Amino acid sequence: MPNPNMTEAEPWALFDMDGTLCDFEKGLSKELNYLKSLNEPEFHGHLSDDAPEHIRARADLIRADGSWWENLEKFQLGWDVLSIAQELKFNIMILTQGPRRNPEAWAGKKRWIDKHLGPGTDLTITRNKGLMYGKILVDDFPKYVEQWLSWRDRGLVIMPANESNIGYEHPQVIRYDGSNLDHVRRAMILARDRKAREEVDYKSA
Repeated sequence: MPNPNMTEAEPWALFDMDGTLCDFEKGLSKELNYLKSLNEPEFHGHLSDDAPEHIRARADLIRADGSWWENLEKFQLGWDVLSIAQELKFNIMILTQGPRRNPEAWAGKKRWIDKHLGPGTDLTITRNKGLMYGKILVDDFPKYVEQWLSWRDRGLVIMPANESNIGYEHPQVIRYDGSNLDHVRRAMILARDRKAREEVDYKSA
């Protein structure tokens, strides 16, 4: 259930971690290439659902290490949006998914947040992002975006651009690629100031 302390009068902005605030794909590519054999090609970008089983097993091994999560680099697109959210006086909540059978990954994510955002940062680790209220969700992954939008028919999503979300379209989603920050800012102001049940057009902001 959503936190009862998060009333609709409060401007909450929910921020994903992997691929949004931290450079998950760069970090995973680096480690997969370190583990590859001499005859295997370089790995770059998004780990798709149809990746070879041995590659997925290596990825699981990498992600089981909490220190790997703790030392991921920042992802600039997500930090651009975070800066605007802070400027516009949004309450910030980190909303991230935790692997079912990997508590060390949860601990690594917490250490990353403490290092880059401070130990007082609000954090929710969940298997269902649709449970959390916010006026804005910042997330790169279409599946989680749609999970959240199924409960937020007037909420705004800012989607940091990457290989996995190329071509994604939704009237409540603005895909941010580094060139449209002014549009992102205007849409975030609309979302912050929107009254309950008020219709807004984020695409035309």
